[in-house]
Amino acid sequence: MTLHLRVGFLPLVDAALLVAAADAGFAEGRGLALELVRDVSWSNLRDRLHVRLLDAAHMLAPAAIASTLGIGGVTAPMTAPILLNLNGNAVTVSTRRFEELARAADGDLADPMVSARALAVLVGMRRASGLPPLTFAAVFGFSSHTYLLCDWMARGGVRLGQDVRFEIVPPAQTVEALRSGRVDGFCAGAPWNTLAVAADVGAILHCGVDLQADCPEKALAWRADDVERRGEAVSRLNAALVDASRWAGAEANWPRLAELLATPERLGMPADLIEAILRGEIVQGGGRPVRRVASYIRFDEKALRPEPGHADWLLAAMARAGQLVLEPGMSERARAVFRPVAFDLALR
Repeated sequence: MTLHLRVGFLPLVDAALLVAAADAGFAEGRGLALELVRDVSWSNLRDRLHVRLLDAAHMLAPAAIASTLGIGGVTAPMTAPILLNLNGNAVTVSTRRFEELARAADGDLADPMVSARALAVLVGMRRASGLPPLTFAAVFGFSSHTYLLCDWMARGGVRLGQDVRFEIVPPAQTVEALRSGRVDGFCAGAPWNTLAVAADVGAILHCGVDLQADCPEKALAWRADDVERRGEAVSRLNAALVDASRWAGAEANWPRLAELLATPERLGMPADLIEAILRGEIVQGGGRPVRRVASYIRFDEKALRPEPGHADWLLAAMARAGQLVLEPGMSERARAVFRPVAFDLALR
């Protein structure tokens, strides 16, 4: 019997395995009719999943934890029986701010310590001159993007939300926010950093892997009670995504994957730009050459296993960002969001 599933997603390269499963036949091969529903913000996806307008959703891993713990005003217990990727983020600044950072840098700006100290210089200069603070954005409060920004800035003694203003800007609005001057920089997933460079409004300062190796990024989230109640659907979709991962892991298939992602109903962006990201060929901007970044974004089987240990790093990052105070039992509840048992069954 064919099962119909509605899965929400945002137009990001890390939705690649969902798109491949739906559009390259892997879901059909596992007895699924997979309907992908494009959305505009992470809060929309979370809320639509919570009220069962979706069966599952492309979800920020920290957002699944926050919803489960009831942090941020919404209590919606979630389970992630599979991840969708590791890595894929970058920190991008406006072309003007990049030039200022380059002038203030004491060393190679590619070193996150050097760039963070250069940022501290700019912050101090603006404060002394009576200018408003710089503004940086992430795509959601409970996101690895927020934590990467916090940890990077902390290397120079800069506090996000205090020394630098902090805003939430959905992924699709980041380039325009940079162009308009609403923000001076942002951290987001591919392809929005690359699009900012292509539009000549930004320069990629650091790739996410420069700041945190194998960063837990997106998960496939279900309502926690549905994972218990709908084991067959979970298993079939996990298996389809593993099939898609094996296919997407072959370099010969990257042009086809890029074409699938480029269609108007998915990302609606140039296929050649997407393919370059899949290859880890990052156009940096700022007059620098194209950079080849190993593991810029990972879709391999090892990257898909939902390790409970991911919750430990994410909880610690939430605490550093001032989003929570660790309490007894919190770690166990957060670790339970990542359930590798269903993933291991899919592999077998």
